[in-house]
Amino acid sequence: MSGAGRFAPSPSADLHIGNLRTAVLAWLFARSTGRRFLIRVEDLDDRTHDDVAHRQLADLAAIGITWDAEPQWQSAHPDRYAAVVDDLAARGLVYECYCSRKDILAAPRAPHAPEGAYPGTCRGLSEQQRAQRRASRPPALRLRSDTSEYTVTDLLHGTYTGVVDDFVLRRGDGVPAYNLAVVVDDAHSGVDQVVRGDDLLSSSPRQAYLAELLGYRQPVYAHVPLALNADGKRLAKRDGAVTLAELGVERAFSLISTSLGWPSADLTELLDRFDPTTLPRQPWTYQPV
Repeated sequence: MSGAGRFAPSPSADLHIGNLRTAVLAWLFARSTGRRFLIRVEDLDDRTHDDVAHRQLADLAAIGITWDAEPQWQSAHPDRYAAVVDDLAARGLVYECYCSRKDILAAPRAPHAPEGAYPGTCRGLSEQQRAQRRASRPPALRLRSDTSEYTVTDLLHGTYTGVVDDFVLRRGDGVPAYNLAVVVDDAHSGVDQVVRGDDLLSSSPRQAYLAELLGYRQPVYAHVPLALNADGKRLAKRDGAVTLAELGVERAFSLISTSLGWPSADLTELLDRFDPTTLPRQPWTYQPV
């Protein structure tokens, strides 16, 4: 199987122009390097909706994005994630955690650890302590990490070292966590190039570390700048006139290609002009039409 890039939207809301811009970039990186391009619908969260997913796929096709296999739906593969968790547990790399988000934020943590990094509260609980806590709330399952940081290489950001804590593999409600699902799905589909928004750069060390534990090939990363609103905050649907339905295909594509520095009529022309070395490194500020 040849290598592949991908775009993996969560169908919780219609794609806005910032999402579409990232999808275009993921497609450009893949096609310019001779990779296949895949779509994955990340629908494990209970806030996702099938009708939204189908609109997202239609919008991607409308701006010219093509893919080389049927879109994959995460919800169709629970056994895939369960098998990986079972394997890690058999290796002694999983433990139960009963902490709420509030507990984690209130707990003391290492000086270098960012807010929300897990301080290991439940790592050393005895079986009796686990049984007591289990009676009051279902546990999440965490990875027993043997490092506090991991380094990845990104095509746009260079060498990046980030925190690796004992992150969640499966939530207390039984749903596979994002950091697990994305790594397993990428490996299963032959994805070896991950292009996504730079707000996810800090997640890449955790994911790359997990991939190494599982014996997976490390992907090539490219975390691209986000689209921001006029206030300098991450673009959202509430900013108005941001979806394909509101903008129209021609206007949306013109905005996207111009924001990248290569005004083009369509994706074929944009691919001919694409040069990742001159890609803007700063966020794009979207001005409502």
